[in-house]
Amino acid sequence: MALLALATTAIAALLIYYLTLLVYRLYLHPLAKFPGSKIAAASLWYEFYYDVILRGQFIWKIQEWHERYGPIIRINPNELHIDDPDYYDEIYGSTSRKRDKYAPWVVSSATPGASFATVGHDHHKMRRSALNPFFSTKAVTELEPVLKSKVELLASRFQQAQMTGEVIRLDAAFMALTFDIICQYSFANGSNMLAKDDFNLAWKELLITLFEGGALLRQFPYLNSIMKAVPDGMMRAMIPSMNSMLDWETRVKGIVAPIVNRTESVTDIENATHRTIFHELRDSSLPASEKTIDRLVNEATILTGAGSETTAKASTVGLFYLLQEKKIFWKLKEELKAKPDADSWTKLTQLPYLASVIAEALRLSLGVTTRLPRVPTEEILTYKEWQIPFGTPVSSTAYFILMNSTIFPNPTEFRPERWIDDAGKFDHKLEKKYLINFGRGSRQCLGMNLAYAEMYLTLATLVRRFDMELFETTVDDVTMAHDFFVAIPRLDSKGIRIKVTGLT
Repeated sequence: MALLALATTAIAALLIYYLTLLVYRLYLHPLAKFPGSKIAAASLWYEFYYDVILRGQFIWKIQEWHERYGPIIRINPNELHIDDPDYYDEIYGSTSRKRDKYAPWVVSSATPGASFATVGHDHHKMRRSALNPFFSTKAVTELEPVLKSKVELLASRFQQAQMTGEVIRLDAAFMALTFDIICQYSFANGSNMLAKDDFNLAWKELLITLFEGGALLRQFPYLNSIMKAVPDGMMRAMIPSMNSMLDWETRVKGIVAPIVNRTESVTDIENATHRTIFHELRDSSLPASEKTIDRLVNEATILTGAGSETTAKASTVGLFYLLQEKKIFWKLKEELKAKPDADSWTKLTQLPYLASVIAEALRLSLGVTTRLPRVPTEEILTYKEWQIPFGTPVSSTAYFILMNSTIFPNPTEFRPERWIDDAGKFDHKLEKKYLINFGRGSRQCLGMNLAYAEMYLTLATLVRRFDMELFETTVDDVTMAHDFFVAIPRLDSKGIRIKVTGLT
């Protein structure tokens, strides 16, 4: 009887707690006055259902709420979302306006030591300042031979496919390219995915699975600690699909540790094509606490993941639409043929039609589709008549801007001409204001210059040299159906497949 009474008391206490919490969230919370779904305001379980159970569908719910409630809405108990392209920079700030990341959000990366997962503005600035020089325009230009050598390896695979009739899985091929580049760039040690028969498709599929898993970690952040506590051998036995990731983490640690400890072999030093990012971090002015092996392995994990998927996706989307709309393909080929001396990425950026094709490829690839909340730490934001309570995480979603029909008429169509101004030049004003794939402010994508260089060199090389056609691939294979941090098409898609039909 005592146990029954204790259980009854515990259940009653829980009910009272959750009822009190419900009343607080709906009527007393600082965000209670903001429009939005009351169910979403009451509990994070609503977001869990749409993003975890229904697999990346919460973004469409947010879009539906904006249509119903207006441009500023409360999307869960603690967060506001604003759909207004002209307010985007207020949310994400500039390099001088401080914005923290939202702590419960960054846990999804499972890399607490990485710059990407750093919550505080000042802490992030310190970490980022050590990385910035390696990704500057000057640094990318100096290491352009590394990029070109990898693009040539990809071109050789295309040439081989032209002779054999092989069908190329384009999204896997571009993923192998960008991954090999970032590995060579970061470690002076390539991963050789371009040499794999299937371009190591399993790695691409694993990375997408890990991206999807971020939605679960955001809801249950303690799962990350549990997973870290499980020995690798047990994790391999329980989840065999994690083998590739665990192997990669082991390899990264094997590369980073000797650099940090200054125990590199003579052979490694002699074979290196350049000083790596991690040599620079080791010798930087960062405090010793920022140079631990675990933190730098976290940094490397994010660099290789973020530095491969989004750029590969943009190149894939670009070439897909070039092959679907052959008049665009031939127009671009003519521009490239007319400028044979445009043989570097900086020269290629001067070609207006190529620049427009790449801008449109970026726009329709959508970049990071999941919202990225920010917390202003030195000011109170005001949106129209709404004063946002200090310390509130606020977000916007790039997808809503990139697919805005007012800014980009017929937004689902691939129209490079929308980026050409009346003088026939590339419209840098439109690009600067609304092409937000790389974010804004101090948290803007570190690898933006590298991504552009990869896209310019890759698309220019392939379009110049080859004739290609799509193989059993439709627009459904590039159209976003799931938000797994990046845009994912229908889950039964076989990817973007092409055949190389000729050499030019």
